[in-house]
Amino acid sequence: MSEISAGDSAFMVLSTVLVFIMTPGLAFFYGGLGRRKNVINNIFASVAAMGICIVLWMCVGYSLAFSGNTLGLIGNFQNAFLGGVSTSAPGPFAPTIPAMLFVAFQMMFAVITPALFTGSIAGRMRFATLLVLIATWSLVVYYPLAHLFWGSGGLLGTSGGLGAVDFAGGNVIHISSGVTGLILAVVLGGRKGFEHGVDYRIHNVPFVALGMALLWFGWFGFNAGSAMGISDGLAVHAFMTTGAAAATGMLSWMALDQLTQKRFTLVGASTGAIAGLASVTLGSGYIPIWAALLTGLAASPICFGVMRLIKQRFRTDDALDVFGCHGIGGLLGGLMVGLFGSTAINPVLPHDGLAFSGDFTQLGIQLAAAAATIAWSGLGTAVCLGVCRLFGPLRAGEREEKTGLDLSQHGESAYPSFNGLD
Repeated sequence: MSEISAGDSAFMVLSTVLVFIMTPGLAFFYGGLGRRKNVINNIFASVAAMGICIVLWMCVGYSLAFSGNTLGLIGNFQNAFLGGVSTSAPGPFAPTIPAMLFVAFQMMFAVITPALFTGSIAGRMRFATLLVLIATWSLVVYYPLAHLFWGSGGLLGTSGGLGAVDFAGGNVIHISSGVTGLILAVVLGGRKGFEHGVDYRIHNVPFVALGMALLWFGWFGFNAGSAMGISDGLAVHAFMTTGAAAATGMLSWMALDQLTQKRFTLVGASTGAIAGLASVTLGSGYIPIWAALLTGLAASPICFGVMRLIKQRFRTDDALDVFGCHGIGGLLGGLMVGLFGSTAINPVLPHDGLAFSGDFTQLGIQLAAAAATIAWSGLGTAVCLGVCRLFGPLRAGEREEKTGLDLSQHGESAYPSFNGLD
């Protein structure tokens, strides 16, 4: 039986805290990108996910994702309420850290994933309905996907399944939330004025930059921590691929800004960094550092083009570009593993990528896994929306939207007017 490593455990505690800070970072990122009258609502969506998803994970989420195996699709209730999970002995998924620490690390993934798709429907969804959606989506979409890729015997993963890899959540987190965000944007329809080409101005650029910085900071724990330890060098490799893709994603978007607007923008640079990070997540522990540089370089123009296509060609109001950034970023990550994945970097990868082997096998596996993720996320989201309709309308009323969701849903104002010395 493996022994607990103090070094690995300390590293994983740090990584868990880093992943946790990503959700407040996302709150600021989305809050800044949205309209002034909806900034509290946008931030609150991520904050609420922290409460809902932590409780659900402790009650049933971990057990459904990682305990047992039911038809390769989902776990069971063996570890419901974290029963039987040791705080001092290792578990089956990380042999050198306490089992409960693995639970805590994975819990932070479960928190940020539904928070991601809230950006697609910014400014128009009833908050009470959104709370129901976050809870049901976690149960119907996220926990099964986590089991399919990472659980013992999951149909899509490497433990007796298809053989697809997902180092830190390109499929489980980014594609799933991106697809869900796109479906929500289509079902709810555009914000008022969207069909007439209204320019929804970004109301707080410093919030956007702060959110990006917190996300990038936390993403080092997100990807490096997915190595589940520090001793074998894989975490250091994932740390460097993460930084590489974020940096080239940022620079690539800055170049796009200069080409299209004849100026550099802080919002563009921030968005490019997030696109690079989303794109390298799946392969951060499988591809060389030079391939991570290429990933970020490619991510920005691809995500930029898809964002424009969705809004201008298909007239879909994915308000904060969740699908264009995270959905497409996750797809790109799978493609890069199929092309540049290396078993020399991580022997968990079943086959070398096309560039190293001349073999399309892993590329085909990754594309099949992405297609399965899209299908599961789409069908699951449809089920969740059906449940949400039982609790009331999905969309806020016209007057509520016009007033702003901060006042109409929460009775709060982010920027109250200054009256004397009050």
